[in-house]
Amino acid sequence: MAFHPIRFPLDIALGARGGPERATDIVTLASGAEERNSRWAHSRRRYNAGYGVKSRADMQAVLAFFEERRGRFHSFLWRDGLDFSSGGATPDPLDQVIGTGDGVKAAFALVKTYGASFDPYLRPITKPVAGSVRVAVAGVETSAFVLDELTGLVTLDAPPAPGAAVTAGFLFDVPVRFDIDRLDIELTSFDAAEAPTIPLIEVLE
Repeated sequence: MAFHPIRFPLDIALGARGGPERATDIVTLASGAEERNSRWAHSRRRYNAGYGVKSRADMQAVLAFFEERRGRFHSFLWRDGLDFSSGGATPDPLDQVIGTGDGVKAAFALVKTYGASFDPYLRPITKPVAGSVRVAVAGVETSAFVLDELTGLVTLDAPPAPGAAVTAGFLFDVPVRFDIDRLDIELTSFDAAEAPTIPLIEVLE
């Protein structure tokens, strides 16, 4: 198996459905009170690309993409139409705090924070879009860094001073794979095709 750095057809992805999934165990006690346990440290996203297929040409594109990925075997990139940026449509280098300088550490992993007041969730971003990442140290944008596009690790040329906030803005994709090994395609008319279910699942890294 391998990761293919290619994005699922964007025009089809934008018509898909899906979002994050969690795994929570809930035990109801004799008193009626509950004990809850979160089994996953990170959410995992699921999508159904079938909703984005609008024509025979769309279905042919999905078919070719599916065959080249060998079904569930190889992973690839997916653009989540709702959640693909660190902030707004245009990344700002102050969007997300990714670390604090200590005078020694120079490498910081990209993360996106959800929530603020109660229990913020820090989501690792491992597939940033090339050329979209902007970094700032102590509020001042810098280009003195190297980005690993396959892991989301930002390495500054020099360690930030102790207490200096390291922030970043970026666009990103989600690493996913097909969650089926069989496409069930129905041709509904001369220039239309329907695939009720084309499930995709996020590959956690």
